[in-house]
Amino acid sequence: MKRNFWSSINNFIKKYHLDAFKDVAIFMIILLFFHFLWRTFVSDIMSVQFISNSAALSARQVFLASQWVLEVLNVKVTTFDELTVGGRLHHNVIYYPENNGFVYVNRSCSGLKQFYQWVILMILYPGPWKHKLWYIPVGLVIVHCVNIFRIVSMTFVTINIPQHWDFMHDYVLRPFFYVVMFGLWVWWNEKFYHKNQESRIKNKSRSFA
Repeated sequence: MKRNFWSSINNFIKKYHLDAFKDVAIFMIILLFFHFLWRTFVSDIMSVQFISNSAALSARQVFLASQWVLEVLNVKVTTFDELTVGGRLHHNVIYYPENNGFVYVNRSCSGLKQFYQWVILMILYPGPWKHKLWYIPVGLVIVHCVNIFRIVSMTFVTINIPQHWDFMHDYVLRPFFYVVMFGLWVWWNEKFYHKNQESRIKNKSRSFA
């Protein structure tokens, strides 16, 4: 009965040419499931020493790289490894003195969640493992670069349009992570997964010839 159910769904998808929608649905389900799982158990996850230390290390690397980019661009900011603001100690601080603006690169800005999200997506999504073994690390590097771009961009927002800081952080630059991840997934889907499927079908047809 289960086999008939899944075969009828597959037949429906093929009949109405919904393969692309099916692929996007799988992508969205994996990403959203991980997102809600992370949000629900983030305190428990961060209580694991290895994960907490990894987040702190990743945040530090993002901060240092962002600091370097800002120096290259000759942006006049002051950086602090530690700074107490409003009675709270913050790490990895980018400060713009002219309008008293701050960007804190804390553990939640480390990109660690997106690292795990990308790895889980690629492990669960179908495709040839010989390509996954190099594509996953490449994706991690790109996600890390996107995070550096995000912090540098938020610094420019702090300097030029601080009144739009929350909007840019929550609705533009945070979703940008997932736009890039979607682009990486589309490339994987078209260049590796579907090509692998096509080569399998060709090999089967040759064996029956």
